[in-house]
Amino acid sequence: MAKLLYRLAHFARRRRGLVLGVWLLILAIAAGGAIGLSGSTTNQFSIPGTASQQALDHLRDKLPQAAGASGRIVFAAPQGKTITDPQTQALIDGVMAQVGKTSQVAGAFSPSVTKAISPDQRIGLAQVQFSVSPPEVTDQTKDAIKAAVGQAGNAGLEVAYSQEIAGQMVAIGATEGIGVLIAALVLVLTFGSLVAAGLPLLTALVGVGIGIGGLYALTSVIDMSSTAPVLAMMLGLAVGIDYALFIVHRHRKQVLSGMDVDESIARAIGTAGSAVFFAGLTVIIALVGLTIVGIPFLSVMGLAAAATVAVAVLIALTLVPAILGFVGKRIVSAKARAKAEDSKEAFGYRWARGVSKRPVTALVLIVLSLGALAIPAFSLENGLPDDSTAPQGSPQQRANALVTEAFGPGFSGPLIVVADLPSGVNPQNAMGALVGKLSTVQDVTRVVPAGVSQDGTTAVLQLIPASGPSTQETKDLVARLRSLTPEIHSQTGSSIGVTGQTALNIDVSQKLSDALPLYLVVIVGLSLILLAIMFRSILVPVKATAGFLLTVAASIGAVVAIFQWGWLGSLIGVTHGAPIISFLPILMTGILFGLAMDYEVFLVSGMRESYVHGDTPKQAVVNGFGHSARVVTAAALIMTSVFMGFVFSHDTVIKSMGFALAFGVLIDAFVIRMTLVPALMTLFGRAAWWFPRWLDRITPNVDVEGETLARHVGQTEQPERVPETV
Repeated sequence: MAKLLYRLAHFARRRRGLVLGVWLLILAIAAGGAIGLSGSTTNQFSIPGTASQQALDHLRDKLPQAAGASGRIVFAAPQGKTITDPQTQALIDGVMAQVGKTSQVAGAFSPSVTKAISPDQRIGLAQVQFSVSPPEVTDQTKDAIKAAVGQAGNAGLEVAYSQEIAGQMVAIGATEGIGVLIAALVLVLTFGSLVAAGLPLLTALVGVGIGIGGLYALTSVIDMSSTAPVLAMMLGLAVGIDYALFIVHRHRKQVLSGMDVDESIARAIGTAGSAVFFAGLTVIIALVGLTIVGIPFLSVMGLAAAATVAVAVLIALTLVPAILGFVGKRIVSAKARAKAEDSKEAFGYRWARGVSKRPVTALVLIVLSLGALAIPAFSLENGLPDDSTAPQGSPQQRANALVTEAFGPGFSGPLIVVADLPSGVNPQNAMGALVGKLSTVQDVTRVVPAGVSQDGTTAVLQLIPASGPSTQETKDLVARLRSLTPEIHSQTGSSIGVTGQTALNIDVSQKLSDALPLYLVVIVGLSLILLAIMFRSILVPVKATAGFLLTVAASIGAVVAIFQWGWLGSLIGVTHGAPIISFLPILMTGILFGLAMDYEVFLVSGMRESYVHGDTPKQAVVNGFGHSARVVTAAALIMTSVFMGFVFSHDTVIKSMGFALAFGVLIDAFVIRMTLVPALMTLFGRAAWWFPRWLDRITPNVDVEGETLARHVGQTEQPERVPETV
C-alpha cells in the first residue's frame, strides 16, 4: 500500500495541473447538478414492513384520499375574545375555503366543521387533507397555505400550523461557519503559516462542495432526509481538514529535517497517506454498515456521509500532493525553520512519560469518570421529531402548545385506525360497534369516524390518546391496541391496524433500537479485522474497541442529561427536555467508531513505527505518542470545532447530533486515545505487539509504518528519539 501511494503521489505532483483541473471539473459538474437537478428533501420517516406502514399501505389502496398527508392549522383569538364571533368565524371559514382551493389539497375543514373548538371558544383546530404523501407536498403549496392563513394573522388572530405545512427543512446557517473559522485558527496556530494552514481548508471545501453538490443532485431521484446533506457536510469538513492536516504535518516535518521537497511529498503520502487511507476506510465501513439495519432513510444518510468521506480520502491522496507541488518550499516558513532548531522537548513526550509512570492510576480514574458520565444513558428515551420538539416559538411548536392547552396532549398526535369491516353488516352499524369497543380501551380519550371506502369494506377512524405523541403511555397504547386485535375482531367482526404519524414514529424508533446490537457486532467485527491487519496485533484492536465503547456510553449519557433531562440546556439553546432522536444513538455509534479509529490509527501507527525501528515497548509509547500528539490534538480540536458549529443550529436534530459528535470526539481524543491508550500500551509491554505466527503468515502486509517503502527508496528514515527515562 505504501509503495502504491508513493507512486501515486509522484504522479499527482508531476501532473499537478491535470490533477487540479480534473478535481475542479468534478466540482463544477457537482455544482451544476445541484442547481439543475435538485429535488426536495423530507423530514418524514418510515420503514417498509412495519405494522404501521402496512396499515397505511392498506389505507392507500382502499381510501387513497385519506392516506395523503394531513396538517393542522390552529386559530387563537386574543384573551377575552372568541373565534365563534360571527365576524371572526366568517374570516376563518373564508381562509379555509381559500386553502381548500390550493393545489394538492383534497379538503380543508375549518373549526366550525371539525367542531374542534376549546371550551372557552378561544382556540379552534382546522384540518387540511392533502392528496399526496408528505414528501410530495411542494413548497409552492405550503407557501400558498401560509399566505392564505396569514390573512387571519393580519386580522389579529394568532395562527400556527403543523410541520406538514411549516415545511422548514434543515438549512445551513452562519453559526455552522463559526466552526470552520475556529478550525482555521487552530490550523494557523499549528503550522504558524497561512499557506500551510490554508491548504487543508481549501481541499476540504473542495471535497465538501463535490459531496454536497452530488447529494442535492440525487434528491431528484431518491428520497433523502433533510438531515443527510447536513450530516455529510459535517463529516466531510471534519475529516477533510484532518486528513489533509496529517499529510501536510508529515511533509513539513520531513522538509524541516532536510528531505527534498518533491521526495517528501511522495514519502508523506506513502506513510501518513496510508494511515489516512485506512482511517477513512474505517469511517466508511461504519457508515456503510448502517445499511444492514434495513431502514431506508438511515441507509441513505449513511451512504451519503460515506460518499463524502470517500471523496475526502481521494482528495487527500491526489489533490493534496498536487497542491503541495504548486506550493513547493513555501510550505515551511522561515519562522518554522528557526523554531525547528529549538531542541526543547515537546509537551507530548512529557505527557506520555507522565502517563506511563502511573498507568494504573490513569486507567482507574478514566473508567470511573466515564462510568459516571454514562449513568444517564440508562434513562435513554427514544423518539422522532414532532411538533412538540420543534424550536421554541416556531409555528409548529406554537400549534402544539395551543392544541395541548385547548384539547389535551393527545390531540397533538392522533392515531389512525384502519378497519376491515365485516361483510353482510351495514358499514355504519359496524363502525358504531368498533367506536364503542375502542372507546373502552385504557388511555383512549376519543374515537371519531373519519370515512368509509366506496365498497363499504374499509373504514378509517381517528383515535385520540390521553397522552402526547412522544410519551411512554402512547407507546403502550399502540402496543395495547395491537394486542387487542383478536379480541376486537371476535366482538365486532372488524380487523384493525394502527397507523398515523405517531404510530409510524413509534415503530421506526423501535426498529432502530432493535437494530443497534446487530449493527455494533458487524462494524466492530469488521474494524477489529482491519486494525489487526494494520498493526499485526491482537490486543491493540481489542483495546481500541473497549475505549470506543466507553466513549459512546459517556456521550449518550451527556446527550440524555442535556437534551432529555434539560440540564444546562439553556447554554446551547435547548428550551425544554424531549426524547432523544431515535436514530441518533445508532448514527453517533457508527460515526464515533470511525472517528475514534482515526485517532487510534494515527497515534498507534507512530508507536508501531518506533517499535519496528528498535525502541523498547515503553519507549515506543513515549516516542510514538510524542511524534503524533501535536497533530492529533490539532485534528481533534478542528473536528470538535466543526461539530460545535452545528450545536447552535435552530434544528433540534442537527443540534443534538452536533453536540453528541463534538462531545464524543473530545472524550475519545483527549481521554481515551491520548491518556488511556498510552496507559494500556505501557501495561501491555511487548504483549501489545504479539501476533500468532500462523495468523502473521496469512495476513497481508499493508506497511503502515513505511518500512518497506523506506527500503524501496533506498533510505531508511529513523524517527526522532528521546532518551528513555524510567
